[in-house]
Amino acid sequence: MSDYVIGIDLGTGSSKGVLARPDGTIVATAVRPHTVSYPRPGWAEVDADGIWWADVVAISRALVAAAAGGRVAGVCVSGVGPCLLLCDRRGNPVRPAILYGIDMRATAEIAELTERYGGDHIVARGGSALSSQAVGPKMLWVRRREPEAWSRAERWYNSSSYVVARLTGEYVLDQHTASQCDPLYDIAARQWYPGWVSDIAPGLRFPRLAWPAEVVGTVHADAADETGLPAGTPVCAGTVDAWAEAFSVGVRRPGDLMLMYGSTMFFVQVLPDLRTHPLLWTTSGADSGSYTLAAGMTTSGLLTEWVQRLTGNVPFAQLVDEAAATPPGADGLLLLPYFAGERTPIFDPYARGVVAGLTLRHQRGHLFRAGYEGIGYGVRQILELLDNAGGPASRIVAVGGGAQVDLWTQIVSDITGREQMLPAETIGASYGDALLAAIGTGLVSHDTDWARAGRTVVPDPGTSQLYAGLFAAYCSLYPATRDVVHQLAVLQEPGAP
Repeated sequence: MSDYVIGIDLGTGSSKGVLARPDGTIVATAVRPHTVSYPRPGWAEVDADGIWWADVVAISRALVAAAAGGRVAGVCVSGVGPCLLLCDRRGNPVRPAILYGIDMRATAEIAELTERYGGDHIVARGGSALSSQAVGPKMLWVRRREPEAWSRAERWYNSSSYVVARLTGEYVLDQHTASQCDPLYDIAARQWYPGWVSDIAPGLRFPRLAWPAEVVGTVHADAADETGLPAGTPVCAGTVDAWAEAFSVGVRRPGDLMLMYGSTMFFVQVLPDLRTHPLLWTTSGADSGSYTLAAGMTTSGLLTEWVQRLTGNVPFAQLVDEAAATPPGADGLLLLPYFAGERTPIFDPYARGVVAGLTLRHQRGHLFRAGYEGIGYGVRQILELLDNAGGPASRIVAVGGGAQVDLWTQIVSDITGREQMLPAETIGASYGDALLAAIGTGLVSHDTDWARAGRTVVPDPGTSQLYAGLFAAYCSLYPATRDVVHQLAVLQEPGAP
């Protein structure tokens, strides 16, 4: 009888699953698209039962059927995060899950907690400054703004830990996700920090901690009936999707950096030891005992989709061709990609998109290329921060759907002056989950790597020189327009005059 492992990832726009053999051979995949709710500007929520759990049920059934009687030896789930899903004592959500850094509702609570505890102290204790990525301020927001929901809450989950609870009944969170739940986690001690936990979330039970590959329970009978997974199947703790994806492409050694081209742009760099920077996130890694630096932009692939809708929903390939026919620099067009606020490096929920230099002769190809270039300038800013904090990356691995667009990866390499390695095959975070399950259940050794190298994107020196001048202009555009943009952002709030 053949052994298989199942990995499932709960993404922003869809959930994906993979059935793999212990040698990494992919037997079957499954995808379930879903939607995120944006009930107000700056808010992002998900129906945990109707989307996350429903997706896991459907994907598990499809993959178990594809196993055709083979043994499912282990399951691991990753997902967007860190999220805040508050549940009652029976595990029922008391409100929709509040998503990761794209949900920016808790700005007042971020400022309050930063002043109360001290910004430097928060970074020293937890590894990261408070931002829209942090869970603690969102807990405080619910406690104050939705006291009825808070009064019914007893436990809280991330996307992946909610699924683990539904599968096994265990209340557990992985070390990596916990390390993103600022300011509740002590990064050096690798445990919850009792003083700030009791101050921010009195009365709320906190989960025990485990490493992502650690088996934390087995599928119970009720979950087996729903999902088709055999009762007793080992379930690993799982983690946040970006770290599972980094794991899937072999970003595990100090100096390795994953650059993820998705709905948002995300960065994960493996550290040789514990290091912090006020504009970056220091976290526990996916590998037991490791540390990483991370950063994230709020809008990347979402911006290209906006341009596509704005210009009549022409085929995406046509937009790419038109942008490729446009010269570098987009004939003097410069774009700030802050269409939904920004995380790294400015951490400004009131930042907004700016298009500078528009003339009557500019076409949609110019706007599309300017979007790619604006994201590329933001990538360069973040890579320079990572250089200063963790040392220059020895290897950059580009992943995600956007990395399959040759024009985009070439623009990023030309702007940053960095080479990018594209894996021969990029299944995504679900593939990393499958590897975590294989490692956690002992089917393969801890150092097993399923990744295979593909082509390398090399910067064009001539184009890089042009972009160097435009990068300086890009860096000056945000401070020059910030006050006006903030004024406009206030007018965009519900109920604004």
